[in-house]
This record gives sequence, structure tokens and C-alpha cells, in this order.
Amino acid sequence: MLPVPDNTSPSTVSGVSDSVPLGALVIAIDAMGGDHGPAVTVPGCGLVAAVRPDVFFQLHGNGDAIHAELARCPALKGRCAVVATDQFIAMDEKPAQAIRRKGTSLWNAIHAVKSGQARAVISAGNTGALMALSKMILKMIINDLERPAIGGTWPNPDGYSTVLDIGANVTSDARQLIEFAIMGAAFHRAVWGTEQPSIGLLNVGSEDVKGHDEVREAHKILKAHAFGLNYYGFVEGTDLCKGTTDVIVTDGFTGNIALKTAEGTARFISDLMKAAFKSSPLAMLGAVLASGALRAMKSKIDPGAANGGPLLGLKGIVIKSHGGADARSFANAVKVGVSLAASSYETDIQASLASFAQSLANAESLSDSEDVSKLETASGEGHMQVTASAVANKVS
Repeated sequence: MLPVPDNTSPSTVSGVSDSVPLGALVIAIDAMGGDHGPAVTVPGCGLVAAVRPDVFFQLHGNGDAIHAELARCPALKGRCAVVATDQFIAMDEKPAQAIRRKGTSLWNAIHAVKSGQARAVISAGNTGALMALSKMILKMIINDLERPAIGGTWPNPDGYSTVLDIGANVTSDARQLIEFAIMGAAFHRAVWGTEQPSIGLLNVGSEDVKGHDEVREAHKILKAHAFGLNYYGFVEGTDLCKGTTDVIVTDGFTGNIALKTAEGTARFISDLMKAAFKSSPLAMLGAVLASGALRAMKSKIDPGAANGGPLLGLKGIVIKSHGGADARSFANAVKVGVSLAASSYETDIQASLASFAQSLANAESLSDSEDVSKLETASGEGHMQVTASAVANKVS
């Protein structure tokens, strides 16, 4: 039997398999998360199991509800174990309350990653609770990171781009933006297979003099020394859907507004097209003739097709699914977690962030030298920003 997470939970372990197959990738699922719970999460896992024979699932949540869904999902026979608990976190529960309740389905699923039982955790549940519990249980990969950055997948004509942060960090200094770039590159490489993803910094223009101090400082540093990144330069809002770069970096405030604007625009255009194609018999005939192209377009801009936002910067793989996801959409989020778990993503991030931190430490220790600029304190924030000259002269 799989061991129960080490907390005060009344959890019990049962299921259709007593042992994990040798070499299997174990994925922990918060089966109670989201608007629909096991009715979506269990069949979503079944869709993944049908195409990934190397994956084994831990399903955390109400045992009766999960087993009822498993009875209708033969693809998961022998491919999962149920970690039963009657406790779960509501979608509207405050994070401060959620972190005080051990033994919930979300707590247990995250703890499975912490203990090494699982390689990744997927949840469609409460975003704030997922963020708070993940940070508390797994800890940040480096001390400088305040909280995880949320990555998003953005459609473009040639495939998908990665955008981060899309909501976790309202403000970010130059160092954090560079750390986002490092994490975003590692994520994009693991999921989409691009060996050297191109990196762009989102700004109000492409000129060096434009933008606020933090984004201009990050741009200077990356131009002077890219830390192994394929740095493109500044990109603008119009580049988000062009695919100008593989990874687009911004602070969480800007990223979240961009994301919500794009989602709203997509719904607006979809509604306009539906109304136009229903406006007359001739228009309806046109819709029938163009149905194949319309389905392809819908699939491309469907948020569910790119579901699965990683919480980057944690000591473990955590994926957030849309709360209202259906089984197909939830399966896509699980696939993101599986891709990361099967890659060198974690070691890539650890090595790259450690190298970057050491570079800054070297620049700081030599800051009194004649050829190194002094570290500047960011006004009102107390953050220390390294000037481009310091990094360019002392990092190699």
C-alpha cells in the first residue's frame, strides 16, 4: 500500500492497485479541486492514462466519490491508488484558513511531492490556497524568490509561447524578472522541446529608453550578459500573439491584465462570429461550409487546449488547472505536469538560478573595485539591483 502522508489527516489509502509499477511516473491529483471535482478530474486522468502507459496516479479526495468515477473509467484500472480523505478546500476558502487545515485533499497531494511519493501535483482548486500551501510545504527553490511565478501558455501562429508571471507577483524588480526568464526558458524547453527558447521582456516600446526602471534595468543586464539565455530584447503587447519570442517575461500585474484581456477578446470575437453566422439562412450555409476551418480556429484559441499553468520557482512541480475545466481540459493540465516530471526541468532551473545567484554574489563582492559599479538600492523597496556594468565586467 502507498503510505499515508505524514500529517494529522484521517486519510486512508485504497484503490485498484497496491503498488506503483517499476519506473512509473507518479502524479498526485487533487481530485476534489475545481468546480466539478471527481466528475472531471478522474476521467481527465483516464484520458492521460490511455496515451501514457508510464503514468500512475494518486487520487486524493473523497473515496466514495472517486471510486464511483473509477467504475466508469476502465483506463485507470491498475493505474491508480486512492488516498481517501473527507476534507477538501472550497473554491472560495481563504488561503490563511486553508494552510491551517492539514489532511485536505490538496494538502495531501502536495505533501506527496514533498515526501517523494509523487513527481508532480495537479489541482483545479483554489488558486490562493494552492499557492500558499505549495510555498509552505515545498518551499521556494531559492530564498530570494518571494512567491512562485505562474506561467501561462499563449497561442501564436506557429504554436505556443510561454508568458510569465500572469498573476502571482504584482511587482517585480530587475533580478526577479531575470529569474522569471530563466524559469520560463526551462519550462518552455521541457514542454515544447525548444532547445534555446528566445526570451522577450514585455514593455511599452522596443526602444532602450522606454519602460519603468525595473524592466529597463533587467534589459541592460540581459544585454550585457544573457546568462545562457537566448535574449531577444523588448517586445510589445502586439507580440504576444505573433510568436515573436518563445518566452515573454513581465510582472504579475501586467501579465494578469494581458491574460484577462486576451481571454475576454477571444470570447467577444467568438460571440460576434456566432451571431453573424446565425443572422440569415445564407450566413448559416456559410457556417456549414466553413465548419472545418471554424473548428480549427476554435481549437487554437480555446483556453482548455493550453490548460495547465505551472507554479515556477518551487522545490517541486505544481500545476494549476482552470477551475471550470472539463475532462479534456484537465487532461491537458495533467500532460503539462507529466512532461515536466519526465524532463530535466527541475535540475535545469536549479542549476541556472544557482549560477545566476553566484554571478550576482561575485559582482557584489567586487563592488568596490574600480571597474565595477556599486549596487543600487531600489527606491522605496529595499531591493538591491545590480547594474549592467557590474554584471558585464565581472560575470563570465
